[in-house]
Amino acid sequence: MFTTAAQLLDLTDKKLVLVLRDGRKLIGVLRSWDQFANLVLQDTVERIYAGNLYADVPRGIFLVRGENVLLLGEVDLDREDDIPTSVTKAPFEEVFELKKKEDSKRKLGDKKRHAELQALGFEPEHSGEILF
Repeated sequence: MFTTAAQLLDLTDKKLVLVLRDGRKLIGVLRSWDQFANLVLQDTVERIYAGNLYADVPRGIFLVRGENVLLLGEVDLDREDDIPTSVTKAPFEEVFELKKKEDSKRKLGDKKRHAELQALGFEPEHSGEILF
């Protein structure tokens, strides 16, 4: 068993799902990769989830820098269309608006939590994102 980017050899020309560090979920066919695990996906769609809805946004050919991949898995083509009944496909605009509302609610909760921690003497992480 390889423990390097060579493991991707078995996944070449297969449909994959990727979760990126920024939270995006991509589904596409792996066409190429290099020693840094940089990936080239073809026929890529970005799947956006909000509540119990999801939407697919076509992205075409997508180049992903290896350090941004959080999770990678092969899509089982036999079960690909078996979507749970608790999740429904909806128009992109509807899902996008719901996602924006969820994100703003989460950020508001983060701000409150950070303020409470600062009152106790803790400093927030400096992840590059401005929370206040």
